[in-house]
Parts: sequence; structure tokens; C-alpha cells
Amino acid sequence: MNRALTLHDIIVVGAALLGSVAVGLLLRLGLRWLGVRARRTRWSGDDIIVDTLCSLAPWAALAAGASAAAAALPLTSSVGHDVNQVLIGVLILVTTVTAARVVADLVRTLALSRSGVAGTATIFVNITRIAVLAMGVLVLLETLGVSIAPLLTALGVGGLAVALALQDTLANLFAGVHILASKTVQPGHYIRLSSGEEGYVVDINWRNTAVRQLSDNLVIIPNAKLGNTIMTNYHQPEQQMSVMVQGRVGYGSDLAHVEGVTLEVAGKVMADVSGGVADHETTVRFHTFGESGIDFSVFLRALEFSDQYLIKHEFMKELHSRFRAEGIEIPLPTRTLLLPQQEQPPTGPGFISPSSL
Repeated sequence: MNRALTLHDIIVVGAALLGSVAVGLLLRLGLRWLGVRARRTRWSGDDIIVDTLCSLAPWAALAAGASAAAAALPLTSSVGHDVNQVLIGVLILVTTVTAARVVADLVRTLALSRSGVAGTATIFVNITRIAVLAMGVLVLLETLGVSIAPLLTALGVGGLAVALALQDTLANLFAGVHILASKTVQPGHYIRLSSGEEGYVVDINWRNTAVRQLSDNLVIIPNAKLGNTIMTNYHQPEQQMSVMVQGRVGYGSDLAHVEGVTLEVAGKVMADVSGGVADHETTVRFHTFGESGIDFSVFLRALEFSDQYLIKHEFMKELHSRFRAEGIEIPLPTRTLLLPQQEQPPTGPGFISPSSL
């Protein structure tokens, strides 16, 4: 287009830009209003849709206004093409970033729903975000006319060198993916390693696993080591666990009475203490004639690993109080020592005692 810029062109451009800004603001306000309504529904899909539109709609309005303004200007065909390409590139970038955030949020939500804890497996979130961003960049390059075939070839050849240089990092990455995919360990599980480390799994990222001990300290374990060690998972195959408490009564106790009192106390503790399984059928088993009494075990039930400590605490207090009230003896450790009798000193005529010398 070979003509001079006129006042009419400037007015049209200004109107197009201002109109696009106004439309973008109105769309954003309207979508925020819809977002408030969407959060009140049970379905989480409408929240995602509204959030995505809230990010894309203003940018789309601005790009449309800029395109209309460029069409009104007396630009050459090559300049107009370049402007359109730039606007398309901006839209692709905005769409890619929005898609990466939305997909990452979906993965995070899925991880939360599977694990049921506040922590999440960020390794899947990060891998998903990087994959979406990489695909968006490739689409952008192809749209701008840049051939991606040589780039993919170079990445394939360079990937071998990178793999050799980052063996430990890649080992941890694939170990983390394997752990999560096999569901051996999930965020929120309580684990204990053969090397002694134990605690709740907080997060599994691309390099290591964070474990929070009961003292609230964090233990950082490389994923490769976690995948190769002997480990006890106290949330598998189920989260509930048995809690065993050892006890002892005197040999003169009525064992039937002891069993009845213990079961009564256990039932009360299971029903009243937070973390106990109220419908659990407690069992008492006498198993050893000890040195100072008869030993027995009580099997309680806790909802999860850390609940066992309060259950044991309250059960031992209640059982000790009831045993005292019922007159049931809890014997102290005792041991009887039989000493040999001292030899009697010799007596008789002619014997002289050493003390008389």
C-alpha cells in the first residue's frame, strides 16, 4: 500500500487499540465474575475452563485490536505480514504458557486426589510443564517459518553427550519416575529405610525425595538410593496399622479377669481416643511365663502411623488405673538368689580356734 499516513488512519488505529483494551478489560471482569460462580460448583472442570479463558481472552482481544490497527495503516505487504506473524507468535506464546500452567495444575490436582495430602509429586508437574512448553516453542518456530528438523537432529545428537555428563542426575530422575509410576511410595506415606531414616514423604522431585521426620526435620534422599534400598512402607497395603502393647501380671492373678478388664479398657480407648479404630476387635494373648510374672500382648488398631503414640499413651494410663482398682498385680522384676550355706567350723578336743591365739 503506497499512500501517506492520514489523520483518519491515526483515529482508526487509536480506536481499534482502545476498543481492544476495553473489550479485554470487560472480558476479564466478566470471566472473574464467572470464576466466583464456578468455584461454588462441585465440578472442578468449570474452574479450569474459566481460568484458562481469563488468561487467554484479554490477550486475544489485544491481538485482534492490534491486527485491525495494522490493517488500517498504509503498510507494505511484507511489513503487514511480519506484524501478523508477530501477533500470531505472541498468541502462541500466551497459549503455550497458559496451557503449561493449566496442565501442571491438573497433574497437581490429580496427585493430591491420589495421595490425599498437602504435598505433591512435583516431578510429574515439572515434566508435564516442560513438555508442554517445548511443544509450544516448536509450534512457534514452525509458524514463524523456522525449520525444526535440523534442531531436532541436533538435539538428538547432543542428547547423547548430555546423558553421559548427567548420569547421576538422569538416574535420580528415572528412579523418581519409576517410584511414582509403580506407586511404591507416594507423598504422605510413612516410610523407614534399612539405613535408619524414617518419616513422612513430603515430595518427590526430579532429583531427590524429601522426608519429614516426626521431629519436623527434613531428610533429603536421592531417588536412586531410595529405589535401591530396603524400605518399609507403613501406608501399604493399607493406611491402618496394628498397635501392640506388652503387659505383665503376677502369677496369682485370675487370667480370665485380666483379659476381661484389658478388653474393656481397650474398647474404651479405641472409641474415645483420636486416631483409634472404634470398630476394631481388640485381642489379648498370653504368651510367656516370665521370671516375675505372666506376659501378654494387646493388639490395638490405629488409623495411621503417628496415631499409635497417643493410643499407647492413653491405653497404658487407663490400664494401670483399672488394674489398681481391680487389685490386679503388676509385678516388679524380681530374682531369687540361693546362696550356699557356710561350712560349720570344726569343734572337739584339741581344736584351737584362731581367735584365741
